[in-house]
Amino acid sequence: MIIGEIRRYLRDNNAVRVSRSIKDTAYRAMQVKERLMTERQQEPTVAEIAKELSLSSSEVVIAMESVVNPMSLYDPVYSDGGDTIYVLDQLGDNNDDNNWLQEIALKESIKNLSEREKNILSLRFMQGKTQMEVSKEIGISQAQVSRLEKGALDKIKG
Repeated sequence: MIIGEIRRYLRDNNAVRVSRSIKDTAYRAMQVKERLMTERQQEPTVAEIAKELSLSSSEVVIAMESVVNPMSLYDPVYSDGGDTIYVLDQLGDNNDDNNWLQEIALKESIKNLSEREKNILSLRFMQGKTQMEVSKEIGISQAQVSRLEKGALDKIKG
């Protein structure tokens, strides 16, 4: 009874509440993983574990991720004497002022394009169509698509 109470306390006082059925699936998956590693002398894939448990790969991944303890941003990653590097130090932000200004400039350049140029660039780069596919869709030659595309890109680079 005391062991049961200790387990309940540990289960109910975690940072993130995970259902018991998902935890059970995770523990079964870990047992299967250990057994397969022992038998094959190599780490099994998620698909192999899922097959053994008659579950989908996504169910196995969700279950196994649910029992991993969360990591604090202030957990040390590396320590060399006095300089400790924390998880927080490893996170980066690529959105500096220069990127922000470039994005605004790009949006302004695109606003100045004609609807035809915007349509061609959208078909080419957003939908991934070839110049031939674009030419058939809008009813002009491939050479015209090429010239209009090049002109639009030159305007944007401007």
